[in-house]
Amino acid sequence: MYLQEFFAGLDDDVQGCIRCRNAQPFPHRLKVAFQPIVDVTRREVFAYEALIRGANGESAATVLAAVQPDQTYTFDQTCRVLAIDTAQRLGMKEYLSINFLPNAVYEPATCIRLTLLAAHKVGFPPDKLIFELTEAERINNPAHALRIVKDYQMRGFLTAIDDFGAGYSGLNLLAEFQPHIVKLDMALTRDIDRDRVRQAIVGGVLGTCKALQCRVVAEGVETPGELEQLRSMGVELFQGYLLAKPALEALPEPDLRHV
Repeated sequence: MYLQEFFAGLDDDVQGCIRCRNAQPFPHRLKVAFQPIVDVTRREVFAYEALIRGANGESAATVLAAVQPDQTYTFDQTCRVLAIDTAQRLGMKEYLSINFLPNAVYEPATCIRLTLLAAHKVGFPPDKLIFELTEAERINNPAHALRIVKDYQMRGFLTAIDDFGAGYSGLNLLAEFQPHIVKLDMALTRDIDRDRVRQAIVGGVLGTCKALQCRVVAEGVETPGELEQLRSMGVELFQGYLLAKPALEALPEPDLRHV
């Protein structure tokens, strides 16, 4: 019901957009946690990723398990609007990175409308939005997913591939479109300072991203050794428990002692 409450009082055309495709309302209350993506060269927060949680802080996996197929569209829209609303309420000035479900977007131009309305309503600048396409979700229609991302890029939004290297598409997805940001999955960054195989694989990915002018975020960094190794390989953007854990409805300051 969050969407209907948030947009209460707006014109019927907007309310009709909310109910499009006979979407069923998502009945559970949600909250958002934020985790910083840190630019270690500048020693500052580049962006905060919005991570969905239950009303009592339940994990994203728990929340996703409750989403029924006919609620996917409303759930995706609810997560976007809630992330923007919460970010503005907390005074976020950095980029806001939002995961989106490509299988929930039936028409890019229509489905982005609520996102833009939410940003306008609360005063969050749309040019500070990043949309992350996660490789962890099997994409039913790859051509459709690419059309969504390209539409977002034409509108001036930053785009990212999340969980790169541990999902369904890998380099095939990168060959089809070049996002602004590639986020290396923690499966590639874990213990990389002690693993020559991972060093070789990540080195190849970094070379490809540099040639394609894509910035790279190292996800899941937990040790000073991992950070130092990746930094020596040219990575500047980091996200992980070493710097900051996600905080529910708060913007955590990163721990820069190891930077």
